[in-house]
Amino acid sequence: MGFLSVIRRWALRDKMPIREIARRTGLSRNTIRKYLREGAVEPRFKTPPRASKLDPYADRLSAWLLAQTRKPRKERRCLKKMHEDLVKLGYDGSYGRVAAFARAWRADRHLAEQTTGRGTYVPLVFQPGEAFQFDWSEDWATLGGERIKLQVAHTKLSHSRAFLVRAYLLQTHEMLFDAHWHAFRVFGGVPGRGIYDNMKTAVDRVGRGKQRDINARFQAMASHYVFEPEFCNPAAGWEKGQVEKSVRDARNRLWQIIPVFDTLDELNQWLEDRCIALWAETAHQTLPGSIADVWEAEKPMLMALPPTFDGFVEHGKRVSPTCLVTFERNRYSVPASFANRPVSLHVYPDRLVIVAEGQTVCTHARIIERSHHKPGRVVYDWRHYLAVIQRKPGALRNGAPFTEMPDAFRRLQDHMLRKEGGDREMVDILSLVLHHDEEAVLCAVELALEAGVPTKTHILNLLNRLVDRKQTDHPEIDPPEALALATAPKADVDRYDGLRQTTEKRHAS
Repeated sequence: MGFLSVIRRWALRDKMPIREIARRTGLSRNTIRKYLREGAVEPRFKTPPRASKLDPYADRLSAWLLAQTRKPRKERRCLKKMHEDLVKLGYDGSYGRVAAFARAWRADRHLAEQTTGRGTYVPLVFQPGEAFQFDWSEDWATLGGERIKLQVAHTKLSHSRAFLVRAYLLQTHEMLFDAHWHAFRVFGGVPGRGIYDNMKTAVDRVGRGKQRDINARFQAMASHYVFEPEFCNPAAGWEKGQVEKSVRDARNRLWQIIPVFDTLDELNQWLEDRCIALWAETAHQTLPGSIADVWEAEKPMLMALPPTFDGFVEHGKRVSPTCLVTFERNRYSVPASFANRPVSLHVYPDRLVIVAEGQTVCTHARIIERSHHKPGRVVYDWRHYLAVIQRKPGALRNGAPFTEMPDAFRRLQDHMLRKEGGDREMVDILSLVLHHDEEAVLCAVELALEAGVPTKTHILNLLNRLVDRKQTDHPEIDPPEALALATAPKADVDRYDGLRQTTEKRHAS
């Protein structure tokens, strides 16, 4: 740097000829002219490009390094393994050259992420009641003593930033519909727009730009609650940045310590109470007051909450000869009159409803089993098989559905099956629940068992008294040991002769 300064001073200030400067410095006149023409102040050494043995494999190695960044840390390949793979492809260079290339690639990628890769954004402002944002996340909780991965629905009002977190076992349509209902219920109304990513439960196909093929059931839900769904560009989560931040904050506020509850309903009630409490504890940041204060001002701007959307998912099923339908590896019983016939299965988050001929046939509590290693379960309702055992009473003895009968029926069955024809009588007693209240039939059976007379006629007598509201607990009567007549009858056979000799009447004799 000092050498260049001397040359510039001689040439520019002292007006020394270039020939004299070349004589004093020993440099060629062309070199001096180049320094003066370029205005160089400090020396720079340009490294000439040199060919490397790694150049033919640079693109492949870059692709490998990029693929590794998308994998979990424990599943990534080390550089030594990549070097071995390159050697198999024909690379005969050293491992050090591969490591140097990887260091330079990571440095360039880190620099891009901190500068141009971070992108440029415009701050967004939403009017009261204008929009809400929705997203899913995965978190863990302990339910009933078992650690379970949950699918968590996050809903956030864009203006007041009031939020609700609700946990489910699946990310299916019926869970999505239920999450919207509870969010609108807690918010006290429905905003005008909903902002989503391109989740499969809402979008069937992503087109160019903002073109979307919206799922029919999701569109029906949006039409019911009267809001306009809006979908972000693919891989553009910042377009719903508020709910994305809510997902991150919820992990610190709610899931940092794994919640422990007996049931999912208890967990969701705790999440709802905790979210509402956080509204009052959290400042809004852009508006004065807390989130709760801004929400109170926004609430009148929301549309009044309509009735609950009937958010079921329909599946066509055919009932098996054993009166069962299969759903999610589990089987549920259906009344025997629908065996071998098609029915419609309406799936809700917590129950399954079987519908046929426009009428609800039966309802079962839904079983959601996350483990695929356990065998499927069978849910019976013994009442569904009464029509079968009326034709085949022998099936009552070992019928699987009848193991779940009430205890009083089971004890009565033990008495009935000991005698001949008892299975038929037991079927007749069980069939009474088709025409009378089941609690009344159970009460009559228990009274018969307590009295030690477990017979069909006695149970029918007791049931009629219960149905007619007649007193069944009469006071005990102590009759005498023997009855005596006050006037003894006469043994006079002459009276029969008098009847035979009567001429006024004609007798058969």
